[in-house]
Amino acid sequence: MNDKNTNSRLGRGLAALIGDVPPIEATRVPSGDGIRRLPVEFIVASPNNPRRHFAPEELEDLTNSIREKGVMQPILVRPSAVDPDQYELVAGERRWRAAQRAGLHEVPVIIREVDDREALELAIIENVQRSDLNSLEESKGYDQLMQQFGYTQADLAQVIGKSRSHVANTLRLMKLPANVQQYVTDGALSAGHARALITATNPEALARRIIDGGLSVREAENLAQKQAQANDDVGHSTKAAKAAKDADTLALEKSLSDLLGLKVAIDHKERGGKIEIKYRTLEQLDDVCQRLQSR
Repeated sequence: MNDKNTNSRLGRGLAALIGDVPPIEATRVPSGDGIRRLPVEFIVASPNNPRRHFAPEELEDLTNSIREKGVMQPILVRPSAVDPDQYELVAGERRWRAAQRAGLHEVPVIIREVDDREALELAIIENVQRSDLNSLEESKGYDQLMQQFGYTQADLAQVIGKSRSHVANTLRLMKLPANVQQYVTDGALSAGHARALITATNPEALARRIIDGGLSVREAENLAQKQAQANDDVGHSTKAAKAAKDADTLALEKSLSDLLGLKVAIDHKERGGKIEIKYRTLEQLDDVCQRLQSR
C-alpha cells in the first residue's frame, strides 16, 4: 500500500472523512450539513469491527448519559451491500448500542460511501484514538489490514498514527496462547503484562502467577528474564564442553556486542557457522530489526 494521499487523509482520523462535526443533541439535528436521522433498527453492526468487547459498566454509563442528553456525536455508517434499507456501522457502535438501551428510536448519522478497506481503517483509527480497543483487538485489527489489504508495518504506523515499534509490539501479542489472550481480553492482564509474556518460556504458567500475585509489569518482565536465563543455563550445562574460541573470534564477538549493545556469540566451524544475538526486551529486538533493514 503506497497511496500517500490515502495514507495522509486517513491518518488524520475520522475528521478527515466526515469533517469537523461539532457535538450535537439527538433532538436537534441541523439540516443540510450531511447529518441525518436514522431509525436504530435500520443500522446493523459490522462483522469487521475490530472491537468485540464492550464493558457493561461503561456501556451503562453511556446509556445513562444518552438517556439524559442524547447522542452528542453522529454515528458513521455506510449503505449495506446486502439490504438497500439497511446501513452498516463504520464507527460508533458503542453509541448505537447505548442508544438502543436508552430507548431511542432514531440516532444522528453521517452516511458515507467507503469500501471495506476504508471502513476497517476508520474503525481502527476511531477506536485507537479513543482508547476503546483492548490490545488484542488492536492487534487483530492490524493483522486483518495486513492480511486482507497488503499493509506493511510502516503503512500501519503512518495510517494509525502510532510508532512502528508500537505496531510491531502489538502484532506480537497474537503469538500468545489462546487462554493468555483471553486474560488480556477480559482485562485480567494489561498490554504491558502481555508483552512481557511473549518472550517467556512458559507464558501460561507465568500469566497465572502474575494474576494470582497481582504482579506489576516490571515484576512480570523480571520473572520472564529469569526464566529465560534459567533455560539458557540448563541448555549450556547439557552440552559438551566447547573448544576454546580463537582470539580473532573473541575479538569479533566483542566488536559486534559493543556495536549492538547486546551479547553476541559466534559459533564458527570449518564450513560456515552461526551468529547468536541475545535480547531481553521487545524494544531491543525491534532495534536490531531496524538496524538490519536499514542496511
